[in-house]
Amino acid sequence: MKNEFHRIKRLPPYVFEEVNRFKAAYRASGADIIDLGMGNPDLPTPAHICEKLIETVNKPKTNRYSASRGIPGLRRAQAAYYERRFGVTLDPEREIVATLGSKEGFANLAQAITAPGDVILAPNPTYPIHQFGFIMSGGVIRHMPAEPDEEFMRALDRAMRHSVPKPIALVINYPSNPTCLNASLDFYREVVDYARRHDLILISDLAYAELYFDGAPPPSVLQVPGAKDLAVEFTSLSKTYSMPGWRIGFAVGNSELIAALARVKSYLDYGAFTPVQVAATAALNGPQDCVEEIRDAYRARRDTLVTAFERAGWDVPPPPSTMFAWAPIPKRFQNLGSLEFSKVLLKNADVAVAPGIGFGEHGEGYVRIALVENEHRIRQAARNIRRFLNDEADD
Repeated sequence: MKNEFHRIKRLPPYVFEEVNRFKAAYRASGADIIDLGMGNPDLPTPAHICEKLIETVNKPKTNRYSASRGIPGLRRAQAAYYERRFGVTLDPEREIVATLGSKEGFANLAQAITAPGDVILAPNPTYPIHQFGFIMSGGVIRHMPAEPDEEFMRALDRAMRHSVPKPIALVINYPSNPTCLNASLDFYREVVDYARRHDLILISDLAYAELYFDGAPPPSVLQVPGAKDLAVEFTSLSKTYSMPGWRIGFAVGNSELIAALARVKSYLDYGAFTPVQVAATAALNGPQDCVEEIRDAYRARRDTLVTAFERAGWDVPPPPSTMFAWAPIPKRFQNLGSLEFSKVLLKNADVAVAPGIGFGEHGEGYVRIALVENEHRIRQAARNIRRFLNDEADD
């Protein structure tokens, strides 16, 4: 059988797989790896959410096929969240669809709107699905700066004037994975205005809306008047309620884009397991003090990491949001590149991080550090790194 399938050939090697192989090999040899690589939340899901799942799963009718768009109560709960958090009114029937995590929704929206050769503008560095969802659908990526500033707007204008064919969509992601950057509502206003004038679809990834540590809560692009005319936004319960394995996310916004996504999904899935959707509804409608507790836990881990790593000899800028730190490679190792430095760190300090090159070529020179271990383990990672750095200095 010929094994060079067209869509697979378009995908570059998945950098993180190489790190994962090294990580598995060191663990198999008995090493105690402190894994700060994958953004896989370790905090427990709040008890009232789990209790609702258990209550619902014991009802016989809930084991049947569910609704691909999401059960009505879940879509209403997401609409209520947007109303109280952002002051944005959404129609649960026309402007919201529940997804199997935001990653699945993103990939299926790409399938719905992308024709072969379509140009998509996406940040670099960025979360891989922001690019590869469109690449798998036959699209072509033109890179944008990650930072939401005037250079972004200048790059956007250059892309619109010089790309052939004209770009159809722009991906924005704030708070950003992996760079932890935040965007202001003024920036969103400028982007929405430009997109409206140039008939450009906006696709916003707001998965880290509730993981912020400094300053005001991150805004939604849909807070801009008229944004629903051209924008769709993805959110997720994975980080907000520590529910990563539950696979519940949402796409909300422009009714035409939501309908296109829902149509693709109707051919591919029957939605998440109904008890999971009911429990997710309880998460959104129930007490929200758990969200603050989760945020506080990540803030404490951030502060511990920044302080402990600085003492170890590695200056890590404190991230204002997300569950990551975006850290420049220490100067003496910059010649290695992020992938090789990640391997060196695994081998010599038993610490796993994500190489910046895995998020795009402009991520080179950085690694992403996930706040997915408790403060004791983060301090242990810092001690391991300090010993490694000191040993290197002695050599």
